[in-house]
Amino acid sequence: MQTTTLSFENLHNHGELFANMLRARRELFIERNKWDLPEAMGMEYDQYDTPASRWVVVHDELGEVLAGNRLTPTTARCGIYTYMIRDAQLGLLDTIPSNLLYEEAPVSETVWESSRLFVSQKVPLMQRRPIYFNLVQELAKAARNLGASQCLTLLNANWHLWNRRVGIDMTAMGPVMEIDGINNQVVSMNFAPNLH
Repeated sequence: MQTTTLSFENLHNHGELFANMLRARRELFIERNKWDLPEAMGMEYDQYDTPASRWVVVHDELGEVLAGNRLTPTTARCGIYTYMIRDAQLGLLDTIPSNLLYEEAPVSETVWESSRLFVSQKVPLMQRRPIYFNLVQELAKAARNLGASQCLTLLNANWHLWNRRVGIDMTAMGPVMEIDGINNQVVSMNFAPNLH
């Protein structure tokens, strides 16, 4: 198992890995979850997959994607869009309630958003925990390397059951709300104590 952080600067060094990650996202989010998302050439994408973002991918030596995640700076702008959580709060996204945060969404060079976190459905249940652990550890490392002391993410509201196991300090940033039949909550992952 390998973990790679992709950017537009290094995509060319990793063959089909970026495309394979977008294919894995399509398989989960569009085919399995039936989300109405943009797709092309068998890949899922959205307005936040820009050169400003980074993608953390857990994969095998052949490039088969096991898990993934996207990191987007809260300072990003692409047309009317910034980052998913803030855009939802501003009412730009009709699939996520605008009252998802207790306070105004931050815009700061030290705060990034973590989104599109997934583990492939091809991964057997017994193998998911170490894959998820690797993904979160690499996400934390990538965020710190980008200068982030905090990441916001929209997670299943059961996050408090596993956050200590992956070694990340997490805090609720908004109320529990139902989205597509699942209880979700915006959470802050605090990396400041781990910054060197």
